[in-house]
Amino acid sequence: MSSSSKTSRRMAIGLVVVVVGMLGLSYAAVPLYDLFCRVTGFGGTTQRADMGSDVILDKDITIDFDANTSRDMPWEFKPVERKVTLKIGQTGLAYYEAYNPTDKPITGTASFNVSPLKVGQYFTKIECFCFTEQTLQPGQRVDMPVTFYVDPAIQEDINTKEVETITLSYTFFVVESSASLEDEDKNKKLAENTSASVN
Repeated sequence: MSSSSKTSRRMAIGLVVVVVGMLGLSYAAVPLYDLFCRVTGFGGTTQRADMGSDVILDKDITIDFDANTSRDMPWEFKPVERKVTLKIGQTGLAYYEAYNPTDKPITGTASFNVSPLKVGQYFTKIECFCFTEQTLQPGQRVDMPVTFYVDPAIQEDINTKEVETITLSYTFFVVESSASLEDEDKNKKLAENTSASVN
């Protein structure tokens, strides 16, 4: 094999490796970014724990609760209490109220973050309605709990030790399968009506 053929072969193999690598990175980008946010609290991403903090500091911090829905989500969604003050490290319990005013079951999922964004790594949830999808039947109203604490390590971070108020914010979105089921129901009813008209 000539030297130019060897060079071309090496280049072709190199290009294949680059393309395969880029494809692999594109598939892994979303889960890797999600993992990065969860580990570092980047973008106000909160943390998760199985139990509360062992340490409770003698310092108050206020948590404001915020609620939103996406444009296509018909639910009414709001915090039961607008704010609560507790000790850093103390486990808090708050409720959000959701109401489905429509005549159809709707499944939703909540995205969340805290602000200022830099405290995401210190805001830890133990239980939250946002961990799973929620389905509300027509006319159903529910209170959805979230238990949490603010990690005492927030006081050791020079960038966050001045923070006195944290805003916990949720936005509910319609789950695709729920929207698809609604479309299926509409199509089914339309087909039944068309069939009845023909007969």
